[in-house]
Formats: sequence, structure tokens, C-alpha cells
Amino acid sequence: MLVRRTAHDILQRLARALVASAVASAVASAIALAPAARASAQALPSRLDDSTFWKFVTDYSEPGGYFRSDNFVSNEMAFQYVIPTLLQTTKPGGVYLGVGPDQNFTYIVALKPKLAFIFDIRRGNFQEHLLYKAVIEMSENRADFLSRLFSRPRPAGLDTAVSADSMLKAYAAAPGSDTLYQKNLKAVRDWLTVHHHFTLGDSDLAGIEYVYSAFSAAGPDLTYNFGNGSGGARGFGRGMPTYGDLMIQTDGQGAHRAYIASEANYRVLREMELNNEIVPLVGNFAGDKAIKTVAAYLKEHHATVTAFYLSNVEQYLWNGSDDGRKFFGNVAALPLDSASTFIRAVFNGGGFRGAGGGGGMRGPTILASMIDQLKAFNAGHINSYYDVIQLSK
Repeated sequence: MLVRRTAHDILQRLARALVASAVASAVASAIALAPAARASAQALPSRLDDSTFWKFVTDYSEPGGYFRSDNFVSNEMAFQYVIPTLLQTTKPGGVYLGVGPDQNFTYIVALKPKLAFIFDIRRGNFQEHLLYKAVIEMSENRADFLSRLFSRPRPAGLDTAVSADSMLKAYAAAPGSDTLYQKNLKAVRDWLTVHHHFTLGDSDLAGIEYVYSAFSAAGPDLTYNFGNGSGGARGFGRGMPTYGDLMIQTDGQGAHRAYIASEANYRVLREMELNNEIVPLVGNFAGDKAIKTVAAYLKEHHATVTAFYLSNVEQYLWNGSDDGRKFFGNVAALPLDSASTFIRAVFNGGGFRGAGGGGGMRGPTILASMIDQLKAFNAGHINSYYDVIQLSK
């Protein structure tokens, strides 16, 4: 038994050494190629046609995986706080990468990338983004968007100058309508399958219906874990923030940057959706396909990653496996420059000693140079979640 256990341990250590060696080689190559990436001009198409968009979805995605919550909306209250810094250190026209639901829209509107890919191990997140895509494309303004999203009649007096706060309060007071929900659900399905000709199977259509039923049932009070034993929607100071709470947050300097904060913000988002420039994928950060396939496409088109929003996914990647190292190997495949930036959320301290934010859902959002962190990883300075957080600010 001792001999077998020792042999098993040796094989595990050897496997990890091989992973580390392969990742280190990829990281070194990525760092060496970074100056060339900076010198390249952006050559992405002005828009993606429907067939190209769907080819990305079908060819680049990986099998779905499990997560403990539906994650309908973000649970990060301070995610806008890093936007002023990002606007100083990054340039528009690059490529945005992210994870999770619609907090990505606020970052996209602020950073104005040419193209965005959203990776998430949950197929439900892909289905939610398709729902958003249909609702946004069918809605010319914020008030119509919220009416469709929540399946509630549009209240009177919501012109283009009305604040997001006022709109959300109006919809919170508006009665839900099952008739409107059924009408809108059919319109969403038709928009995706007839207008766009996306070949959605029964399971994806059922998943879209499941997500839409949550938005329609809860309205602006929808939370991250609505319907999963959370006791319903809960607002400030009582647990998870609601959709309405998140949409009225600021960047910490008084600016409202949510994608429905203004008609101008919403128009930026809608234009990208109409151009098929926000591509949701089913992808594992540590997987062998999604990130690397996107990386190859970006290199082919001389594009550079502007920012990669990670939330706190790395907290799970560095939990006793090689997934954290595999993720850095995937990052090393991406075309980067000196401005390419990780965006991370930190919960319950996370070992972070930096300034800003606080505990719980108002924990800090922090930034790190992607190139610098690849160098640190290659030098052996990143071996845990604690390390990536400590090397961020």
C-alpha cells in the first residue's frame, strides 16, 4: 500500500511538473511576442454576420459545467469603481473578455471594445446572454428594454431623459403580466431562431424560458440567487443586491456608468448587439478549447485584449488542483500588450490588503497587468489565489 501510494504521489508531482513546464513555455512565448502585438493594427471586421456569430458559439464553446447558483445578476456592488482607472490606462477598439451576466455590459459600454467574448462554464449564462441579445435588439430605448425584460407594461412618462432610478422605481410598481410574458417569450424565440436563424435546440429554448421566467417574476428585484432558497429578492443591507440596486450604483466618483444609466450608454450596447459583437460562449477558464480558440482568432485578426473581467473565478481554480496554472497557460495564448488588464472581484477579504471597497458584496474590485502577472507566474511567484490577489491593486 505504501509503495502504491508513493508511486501515485510521484506520478501526480510529475504531471503537475509537466503542466507547469508547458505553461511556463507558453507564458515565455507570450511575453516575447507582446511587443509585436502592440505594433499590430486592429483588423477585426466591422460586424459579424449571423453565421459567423453562430459558428463562434458552436465551434468555440466547451461542454457546460456545474455551479451552485444561477447567477442571474451580479452580486458585486463596487464593480464600477475601477472604470475611471481603466479609462486612463486602456484604449477603445480592442477586445473585451469577461465572465458572468450583465455586469459585462457596463464594462463594455465604458471601454468600447470592437469585440467582446463572454466565457462561462454554465450554459445557463450563455442562454441568459441570448435572452439579453434578443430583448436589447428588439428595444430601441431603455424604457422599452425594461418593459420587455420584466414583461411589464411601459409606465407613462418614461422619456429618454428619465434617470435609471426613476425608471426602475416605475417598473417595480408596475404589475406583472403573464399575457405580456407569453407574447414576449414567443417574440424572443422567433427573433433568435427566425430573424437570426440560430439553431437552438429544445434544451436551450427551455433554458432561455427559465431565465426569462425569473426576470418576469421578480422584475427589478431579481437577485443573484433568486429562486435558489434565497427567500425571494432582497435589497440593500439584506443580502444579495437586486438588479435595481446594481443599476443605480456609481463609479465611486459620482458617475453613473451602468448600461441603462443613460440613453447614450444603452445605444452603445445595442449597437454592439445588433452587430453581433458580444459573443457568449460556454467555456471553462481552465479548459482546453474556448479561450485558446478565441486567442487564435484574435491573433489571426491582429487584435489585442483590452481587459479580462474574471470576477472571483480564480478562487475556485486555485482550490487544490492545477486549474489555476492551466488558466495562466490559456491567458498566455492571448494577444496582449502592456495595457491589457485583469479585473478581479474580491469577497470576504480574500487576503487582499489593498485600499478601497469593504466586506461582503461591497468588497473591492481590483486590477492587474496581464503581462506583469504572466511574468510573475513564469518566475514562480504565483502559486495560489492569494498570490494573484496580492499582486493586484
